[in-house]
Amino acid sequence: MQKYFDRIVRSIREMISFDSSQTPPEDGMPFGRGAAKCLGAFLALADSLGFQTRNYDNYAGEVVFGEGEEFAILCHLDVVPAGGGWTHPPFGGEIEDGKLFGRGAMDDKGPAVICLYCLKALKDEGFAPRKKIKLIVGCNEESGWACIERYNRCAHMPETGFSPDADFPVIYAEKGILHFKAAFPLGNAPFTKLYGGERANMVCAFASAEGVKEAAGYEKSGLTYKDGALCARGVSAHASTPDEGENALGKLLAFFTVQNEGVKRAYDILFADSLGLKKFADETGGLTMSPDVAEYEDGTLYITTDIRYPATMKQKDVTDVLDRAGVRYELLHCQPPLFNDKDGELVRTLLEVYEERTGEKAEPVAIGGGTYARALKNGAGFGPQFAGEPSTIHQADEYITLENIRKLADIYHAAIERLTR
Repeated sequence: MQKYFDRIVRSIREMISFDSSQTPPEDGMPFGRGAAKCLGAFLALADSLGFQTRNYDNYAGEVVFGEGEEFAILCHLDVVPAGGGWTHPPFGGEIEDGKLFGRGAMDDKGPAVICLYCLKALKDEGFAPRKKIKLIVGCNEESGWACIERYNRCAHMPETGFSPDADFPVIYAEKGILHFKAAFPLGNAPFTKLYGGERANMVCAFASAEGVKEAAGYEKSGLTYKDGALCARGVSAHASTPDEGENALGKLLAFFTVQNEGVKRAYDILFADSLGLKKFADETGGLTMSPDVAEYEDGTLYITTDIRYPATMKQKDVTDVLDRAGVRYELLHCQPPLFNDKDGELVRTLLEVYEERTGEKAEPVAIGGGTYARALKNGAGFGPQFAGEPSTIHQADEYITLENIRKLADIYHAAIERLTR
């Protein structure tokens, strides 16, 4: 794989150059121009490497290698918005101190490109897979999975495969995902406008309230105040791991809890967890709750929250709690959990490859993140995040190290060969 290293790096930088975060649809481009251009560039690259490709109406694409029973490698080319706080251009693909910076470097453009070149290497080595490998790349993973829905209508989804969009050593379970928009009526609101956050699955990094009537003591709350606007800044992170970030919305709402009962109720339920939702737990971990997007409109505060609930639970277990508390809410996005057999062939083989290539003994793990693996009957998340290393996914200055590009190429090459020979 090492002889492909320079080409892999160039191709990752090319994919990063496209801002493929979701924008309003255009003719033939359901998720916006950036996502469509990125998909086109990826499939053109695969074409140039000698593979059969297909574009499914700019919802998703696939690269095919081999014949026989189908095997999936599921990646995505869309990204969350860049947000602020970058010291490197988010779509510049700059390299510094052994790191390649850019939105999508780890999530998930880098791994997608690496897996494509693994197929190229196997092809050049004369490897003849006994399965039809489908490298499927979607363009709406971060914002609703319409790409997978379209693929399932237009093509045949394999039953087994992996998604290089999670953690190592191998993911056997993923928590359920629930996004809901709650409405909290405010009487005599202490502001005329409030907004914050960019996406439900990104910890809110900035929130602001305008027309603030009383701001005494704002400095002690870590806020800034100017011309009637009270602002809070935090640190973004993936909503499945909210403790890795700092929620600006929580800081802002906490300030107003002493001024308004409606704000206090919203804060108590969504941030202080007065309903006890975070007590839900099983072997896959505890429930996480990340209120990440807010807006104030016509006397009502609307807050969109990301919940990741334990994999042995049901969505109804969560919504029943909200219903009993009389919370007004709208369900926006729901995905059931993934729960695989730790001793099944897929998980066992991926774990063996990881241990052989890294020299580390490991055990399958569960995560709160949601990957395309749950689109398969038998799917598993497999990297690219190594345990113990900083995660910059969904954060400013997202990067992949050049050393890890080499490691990932070696691991994915071995895994694909082992699972399809």
